[in-house]
Amino acid sequence: MATRSRIAIETTDDSGNKVIKSIYCHFDGYASGVGKMLMDNYQDRVKVESLISLGDISFLREEITPTGPHSFNYPQKGVTVAYHRDRGEKLKSPRINSSVREFFLSDIEEYGYLFTEEGEWLFKSTHAPRSQDPMTLESHFSLQ
Repeated sequence: MATRSRIAIETTDDSGNKVIKSIYCHFDGYASGVGKMLMDNYQDRVKVESLISLGDISFLREEITPTGPHSFNYPQKGVTVAYHRDRGEKLKSPRINSSVREFFLSDIEEYGYLFTEEGEWLFKSTHAPRSQDPMTLESHFSLQ
């Protein structure tokens, strides 16, 4: 069974407007899965941008780019599996939201993760009250 999530980045579009770009992730969306993977392996803006450019993904791993044989059915260990690159599906452009607030109030699946302009990961679960603000992943893990 899948625990779905959205992974997003706060960035600027071609017109200079701040936007949130996000992709869908099918598996392991809970904080101890995708959240921990993002905290441990995706602290660099360029790497997060590369992840978002893959489009929707099946599951997130430490690396984005395979160094050897890799496919949807036979993924290279430690490499993210994307629907377009690895299964040949049509590339879905990232979903665009106009603000951090709008992103977290939209359909974030079960969990939403956002890499801010300041380089911080924000996190929110749909199990939390809708009015509750997202928290940093760092503070989430420090509470455990």
